[in-house]
Amino acid sequence: MLNFVARRVPAAIVTLVLASIAVFFLIKMLPGSPATTILGDQATPEAVRALEEKMGLADPLWQQYWDWARGLATGDLGRSYISGEPLVETFLRAGGATLELALGSLVVTVVCGFALGMAGATVRLHGIQSMLKAFNAIVFGVPEYVVGILLILAFAINVRLLPAGGREPLLEDPEIGIQYLLMPAIALGLHSAVVIARFLETALRTELDEEYVETAFAKGSSRRRMLWRHALPNALPSVITVLGLRVGHLLGGALIIEAIFAWPGLGQVLANAVIAHDYLIVQDLVVYFVVVFIAMQVATDLVHATLDPRVRLEGE
Repeated sequence: MLNFVARRVPAAIVTLVLASIAVFFLIKMLPGSPATTILGDQATPEAVRALEEKMGLADPLWQQYWDWARGLATGDLGRSYISGEPLVETFLRAGGATLELALGSLVVTVVCGFALGMAGATVRLHGIQSMLKAFNAIVFGVPEYVVGILLILAFAINVRLLPAGGREPLLEDPEIGIQYLLMPAIALGLHSAVVIARFLETALRTELDEEYVETAFAKGSSRRRMLWRHALPNALPSVITVLGLRVGHLLGGALIIEAIFAWPGLGQVLANAVIAHDYLIVQDLVVYFVVVFIAMQVATDLVHATLDPRVRLEGE
């Protein structure tokens, strides 16, 4: 297992370095300057230039990248160009809200995805099968932000059952917090649930068509026992791999859903930073999501290798 992990760490580091370089130089191509935002549109070019030199924005690009990358590596994320607040404090304050939303949507993904996948693979009634396929196709084809808007129209405006936006920390007041969390978590997690359902249904159908299942049925084993004791464990590795990749999608998609539901997370921080040309925040956040995505991919590979020794042996 150690060899399996060691073979993936260098690739992950190289991917992270290349991604940081791409993020840095692409953001430098964006119009506007933090100095202009601070001084206002009426500031003279000389004043803007002087402030940029003071902020280090007039240094050579390679020097700016090196200082930024070294800060990331040592845990020094820098300070906001606009407010001067340490970015560690900004991210910790907003990161809890994003993490809460991501975990809530992950619960929706797992519960709904496994329920839909199991039903699609085991239910034999043609009418129910048609309904499941239609539901999966509709949800898969509708963007998450559209689902969010439809949920607001249905349950916040027409029925007035749930709040349309905002957040109450779940740990402080679970009863109120779940009401704020429910709609954004469903809007974010439902699309991933359908993806998981499709992979799980396909994997289960493949396993149930194997010869060992027919042999077990011939020996008197029940369908339920075969499903839970044999087919599902054998189908899990591929589904776990997809689920791990969807976690990165949930964190990325949370940025849009946060804007729709006025959720005070990293998505709001990123949107405000883009408007204010506070590009250091944008750089740090994008690299953060890259790190999370890479970490989830490595963790998924480890789980897959644990569940399926063949993958581990091939990797080693």
